[in-house]
Amino acid sequence: MAKPRIMLVVSFILAAALTRLLPHPPNMTSIAAVALFGGAYLEDRRLAFLIPIGALLLSDLLIGFYHPMAVASVYASFALTVCIGFWLRTHRGALTIAAAALASSILFFAVTNFEYWAFENAYPKTLEGLMACYTAALPFFRNTVVGDLLYAGLLFGGFALLERRFPAFRPPAALPA
Repeated sequence: MAKPRIMLVVSFILAAALTRLLPHPPNMTSIAAVALFGGAYLEDRRLAFLIPIGALLLSDLLIGFYHPMAVASVYASFALTVCIGFWLRTHRGALTIAAAALASSILFFAVTNFEYWAFENAYPKTLEGLMACYTAALPFFRNTVVGDLLYAGLLFGGFALLERRFPAFRPPAALPA
């Protein structure tokens, strides 16, 4: 990946992760969009995990970590979202990006709320208890979807505009010979 391009990708990831420091409604953050974007644009798969997870870790260090139990599910769903971003490498379009953002929202909702149900004592360990847990989390899910779609649109759309305007940010194969 060309140096200006990778620096721009990393800058987008860090800037988006740091938006978590700004006031925002609960769960309306850039987390999934950062993971999708990193997976889609960082060619080195190790960096595709390390840079977005490092940005999440940095923002967590600044705002505080989750309940100790939730750390595992948040970071696991974040890593799985990077994998969805890998799929976007060859399927990039407005609708596929929106679908990937929505899939990431659903993944985060399902994984984190399942962990809460399984390891906390707030709900009975029955199917009804699990459904009650998911139902109680629905207002947060709406914010997650809105945040994921908004930030994915900003990251992917903003980057596409810069690629179009400035040749140095285009993928090496797209540069003129």
